[in-house]
Amino acid sequence: MTWDSTIESYKTFLLLEKSLSANSIEAYITDIIKLSKYCTDTYGIMTPAGVTYDILKQYLMSLNETGITKRSQARTISSFRSFFKFLVYDGQLQSNPTRILESPKIGRKLPNILTTEEVEQLLNAIDLEKPEGQRNRAIIEVLYSCGLRVSELTSLKISNINFKKNFIKIEGKGSKERLVPLSDCAKEEIKKYLDRNRCLLTIPQEAIDILFLNRHGKALSRAMIFNIIKQLAIQAGINKNISPHTFRHSFATQLVTGGADLRAIQDILGHESILTTEIYTHLDNLFLKETMEKYHPRAKKRKS
Repeated sequence: MTWDSTIESYKTFLLLEKSLSANSIEAYITDIIKLSKYCTDTYGIMTPAGVTYDILKQYLMSLNETGITKRSQARTISSFRSFFKFLVYDGQLQSNPTRILESPKIGRKLPNILTTEEVEQLLNAIDLEKPEGQRNRAIIEVLYSCGLRVSELTSLKISNINFKKNFIKIEGKGSKERLVPLSDCAKEEIKKYLDRNRCLLTIPQEAIDILFLNRHGKALSRAMIFNIIKQLAIQAGINKNISPHTFRHSFATQLVTGGADLRAIQDILGHESILTTEIYTHLDNLFLKETMEKYHPRAKKRKS
C-alpha cells in the first residue's frame, strides 16, 4: 500500500462513487499529495498506514506557520478526513488518525451582492454593436435571473433549454440534475443571441450544443466569464469586487427578501444542505437592519 497506489484508488473512488466534479477531485488529491510528500521527506513514511494523529497535527502546524487561512486549513482537514475514512472503508486501515482532528472555527463571511440598479448598470454598459455584446447580455441575465454557478453556465446546453415551458435543465455538482425556471428576460436575451450572433459562428461538432461560445465557436472558459464581468464592472463604474458567483448570491438574496420559501431556493440553487442556503437569511436580516438604521428616526443616534 504505497502513497501512489492509495491516492490513485482514492481518486477513482471520488470519481465513480462520490461523483465529484473534476475541480473538487483535484483539490482533494492535491491536499493528499502534499501530505504524502511531507510524510516521506520529514519522517520517511512511505505509506498512509504510518500516519498518526501527531504527524497530522505537526503538518497542520507547519501550514499555519506559512500564513494559510483558517478556511484553507479547514478544507485541508476535510480532505484528510475523507481520504483516511476511505482507507478504513476500503479495508486498507483499521483506525482513522483524523478521528479527533479538530477544524478551526471559521466566521461566516457574508458575500457581496448587487442591487437591481447595479445589475441594470452592468447591462447598460454592454455595447450591443460589438459581436459579443448580445452574448454578454444574455450571460448576465442568465447568471442573475437563474442563479447558476459559473461551471453550470459554461456547460449549459441548448438542448436543455425548454423555451415553451420556461425551464432549463442544469447538470450541477456531482452530475446531479435539477430544473431551474427561465425568466422571461433571460429567455428573450438568449433568443436574440441565438438568432443574431451565434448563428453566424463556425462551430465545431463538440460545441454544437453548447449555448455560450467565443468568437471561434468554442465553449467559453470560466476565466473568460470572470474577465467579461470584471471588464463590465469597470465600464459600469461599479467598485465592488464582483465575480460570476456574485450574481448567484444576488439572485438568492432577492428571493429571500421577496419572501420565497427557503427549501424552494435550496432546490433552485442545487444546494445539498439547507445550511448552505441559510446564509441568505443572514443577508436578508442585514439588509433589513441597514434599512431600519437608515430610515427609522428612532434608529438614528441623537446629536448631543
